[in-house]
Amino acid sequence: MRSLVWALVLIVAFMAVEIVAGVLASSLALLSDAGHMLTDAAALAVALAAARLAARPAYGAMTYGLGRAEILSAQANGLTLLVLAGLIVYGAVVHLVSPPEVHGGVMLGVALVGIPVNLGAVRIIAGGADHERTLNVEGSYRHLLTDLYGFIATAIAAGVILATGFDRADAIASLFIAGLMLQAAYGLLKASGRVFMEAAPAGVAPDEIGRALASQPGVVEVHDLHVWEVTSGFPALSAHVVVRADDDCHELRRSLHALLEERFDIRHTTLQVDHEAGPLQIEVPARSEAEQQRR
Repeated sequence: MRSLVWALVLIVAFMAVEIVAGVLASSLALLSDAGHMLTDAAALAVALAAARLAARPAYGAMTYGLGRAEILSAQANGLTLLVLAGLIVYGAVVHLVSPPEVHGGVMLGVALVGIPVNLGAVRIIAGGADHERTLNVEGSYRHLLTDLYGFIATAIAAGVILATGFDRADAIASLFIAGLMLQAAYGLLKASGRVFMEAAPAGVAPDEIGRALASQPGVVEVHDLHVWEVTSGFPALSAHVVVRADDDCHELRRSLHALLEERFDIRHTTLQVDHEAGPLQIEVPARSEAEQQRR
């Protein structure tokens, strides 16, 4: 979690500087970046809390633990990006209609400082050895990456303002930033929604898994196959497998577990294995010796 902590410290420190500069420069792009950095800080804080909760072992009714706290965090990140993008679009339209005087020099200076600061935060999270890029961390990463692109757009807009005096470039840059936010929000909400709807993990084809299981020697039928994701990086599977009546169902179950782990990287599996029904046999009870003598 240290990578998240260091990124949070870096973002909060620069955010305070950017808010002051945005007010002094009358730059909506800078204030948009500052608002986005506020959500970056919130996203990192929520990601830290969610990672701590997810690390707790299973207990009581929480038989899977609190792993989905990370998915809740990712969904919260997506929603904040969505709401903030809407606010920025509204402000940008107002500034396009009636543009204020923008101080391009201050705007350019802050943006040029913000690019390496944000790039540093992105590199800290991307290279964090204590994380496996869960969806939770991915949400924070996308927040920071979007902000990095926003700083680049702000710097370009500031250069246009200084060179031409076209103040509406500030609002246009804000619209570009909002577009990046909407794209990131869509990706996060879609990915977290798949987990909550218990869809198969991205890149996993249940039909292919079913065919692989059914093609194994001794397997007669596979049905009631379910593949879902408990939380990021935690796929699970359950299925009902029917095997030939004369096969060792226990040995076959072990081989199917190994197949799922080696070929599809699914380690949490529950397989109900039954023998197929054999031909119906009717046993006729033997007659007693007295009955035979009576006949």
